[in-house]
Order: sequence, then structure tokens, then C-alpha cells
Amino acid sequence: MLKFVTLNYMNNMINTLIPPEIKGDSFYQALEMLSSNQGIKTILEIGSSSGEGSTEALVTGVRARIDRDSVRLFCMELSKPRFEKLEAHYASDLFVKCYNLSSVALDEFPSVEEVSNFHAMTRSQLPKYAPLDVLLQWLKDDIDYVKGAGSHFNGVRHIKKVNNIIDFDLVLIDGSEFTGEREYYSIAGAKVIALDDVNAHKCFNVYQILKNHVAYRLIFEDLTLRQGFAIFQRRY
Repeated sequence: MLKFVTLNYMNNMINTLIPPEIKGDSFYQALEMLSSNQGIKTILEIGSSSGEGSTEALVTGVRARIDRDSVRLFCMELSKPRFEKLEAHYASDLFVKCYNLSSVALDEFPSVEEVSNFHAMTRSQLPKYAPLDVLLQWLKDDIDYVKGAGSHFNGVRHIKKVNNIIDFDLVLIDGSEFTGEREYYSIAGAKVIALDDVNAHKCFNVYQILKNHVAYRLIFEDLTLRQGFAIFQRRY
């Protein structure tokens, strides 16, 4: 199984379309329910891919609302082919705003030492499906892609600035394997924070932070679905 997963990842490079992971499951349903709530006006999705998974859940929830014209859904996807399909797919949904940006700046990516220490010392599921040499190659590939794309700045902060947003109402963190914690620092204060892959490097640390955060409470989780997910709500 490990060999299949590793080879499958290596065959699905950043510039290719990949099938959605969040699709028709409890996480999908939770995202749809959250986005249908009229208290949610600004939504950020980090890692939209081609828009057929979690994006579809969020859009479906907003479409069902009578106040959908007051909603803004910001979708971030760095892969150019996936972004182009995403943008075309939701061209008629005026509340969807697509951004072909990196969620973090180049200097915010973790170091090789940090990733190696996490792999060796943290009790996550990551070592089960990704040997260290493969993981470090993924890190290099992500950094090289950001360099090649010319998106060297923090895209989340850019979206907040140009759209005059202090805190988002709902954020989904499901981008690169290596940027979840850095993304959290840019969106901390959001009313609702949804995390995918909490048992992997992506959101392992963010999950631990929010589980022990006085200002947030856990409202839903399933640590057995793929690499686990969790949703937190701000108390105040």
C-alpha cells in the first residue's frame, strides 16, 4: 500500500489534475452546512484544486442561500492547470473569487531540518505513507513551483488586504503538505476554521494549537477519515 501511495503521488505532479478527496463524505457535508449558514459572509478555501471537492461543497451551501449575493468565497489554487479549471467551472457564480497565488511566502516554508524532525519525532500518520526522502522531494517540488510561478508573497494576507478583510468567517486549510501551520498564523481569528489532514504534517500542529486554544472550541472531527479532519469555532 505504501508503495502504491508513494508512486501515485509522484505520478500526480503539481501541474496535473487530480481527483477530489473531499467528496460525498462527512467533511463535505459539514462544509456544505457551514457555508449555508447566513452568519457566514466571507469564506477562504486554501487548496481548491480544480473545484470538484471541497469547493463544490462550499458553493452548494452558498447557492442554497437567499442572501448569496452578500457572500464572498475566495478560492486559492497555485497549480495553473487546476486553477484554470476551477475558474472556468465557477465562472457563473459571481460570489466565487479565484486566486492563482501561493498561500505563504517563499521564506515561510519549513526548512529541511524542521520537516525531518517532524517526520522522526511526531506521532503522526505521515511516516506510514511517505518515507523521509519522498517527503523532502515533495517539499523541494513545492518550493520550486512557487519560485517558477513568481508568487513569492503571502497570498492569504494579499487577499485580506485587497478585500478589506480583518478576519474571515470560515476558513478551510487544505493546501500544501507543508504550509498549514503558516497559513493558520495568517487566518487566526476566523470564526470557523476547518482543517484537513490533521494526522499529517499539513495540519497536525494547527490541530494541537486549536485543541488547546482558549478562544476556540472543537465542534466536529473524524480522525479516521483519510488523514483526519477537524472543525473549530471561535468562542467569542
